[in-house]
Amino acid sequence: MITQFQNYLKNQNLSENTISSYVCTLKQYLVKFDGFSVRNLKAYKLWLIENYRPKTVNLRLRAINCYLESIKRRGFRLKFVKVQQKSFLENVISEADYEYFKGALLTNNEQKWYFVIRFLAATGARVSELVKFKAEHVKLGYLDLYSKGGKLRRIYIPTSLQSATLSWLEAYKIKSGFIFLNRFNKPITPRGIAGELKKFAKIYGLDEKVVYPHSFRHLFAKRFLAKFNDIAFLADLMGHENIETTRIYLRKTATEQRQIVDSVIDW
Repeated sequence: MITQFQNYLKNQNLSENTISSYVCTLKQYLVKFDGFSVRNLKAYKLWLIENYRPKTVNLRLRAINCYLESIKRRGFRLKFVKVQQKSFLENVISEADYEYFKGALLTNNEQKWYFVIRFLAATGARVSELVKFKAEHVKLGYLDLYSKGGKLRRIYIPTSLQSATLSWLEAYKIKSGFIFLNRFNKPITPRGIAGELKKFAKIYGLDEKVVYPHSFRHLFAKRFLAKFNDIAFLADLMGHENIETTRIYLRKTATEQRQIVDSVIDW
């Protein structure tokens, strides 16, 4: 059952992280329930609601729905719970901290990690997509990815970043293959990247809450909208299926809201 589901997910061109998450959810369900009946599914959903945040609940429900679809039991599909969205963005690295972080990494000759955060912030790539970049993509100036529905998404490498990266690769004689490798010359894992970023945050005195891979993707979106206010184009660049997902970047961070309130309200 587990192996069949894994094969199904791989055929859907899902990321390794998503496959791992969906499989873990299925295993969790099977530990608690024997079989997929309407009663069991409702009980599982209730248990999730009692033990997890709405966003996590929906992730687990999405996994179960995907499994039900794989075994052609679409009639059992579970409805998602409502997620109350906040009126502000949380834990997004500021432009000042990003610039400081880049400078600190360069000063300490941590060029690989300099390019890791620069790629995240300048391309809007997810960390699972970042690890797929190869020298060949840098030369082309973009990476093409295909969604499970066969839709093409192109992640562009801005010219300034492309030029700097090519110089870095040339200096280290990297002519082909993945560009972000670990000490064993294997592609860095998304978890490995997240862990290293936390270490650097401690070293450089940055707030660990804002130093994580997706934070730089948030920064990309906010800076893009500030310079080119086209939310539909941004949705395409970020690979969002629904433009409503992209609208969150029209919001201010809590810090930005505070600054505006303090500067405007004087009564």
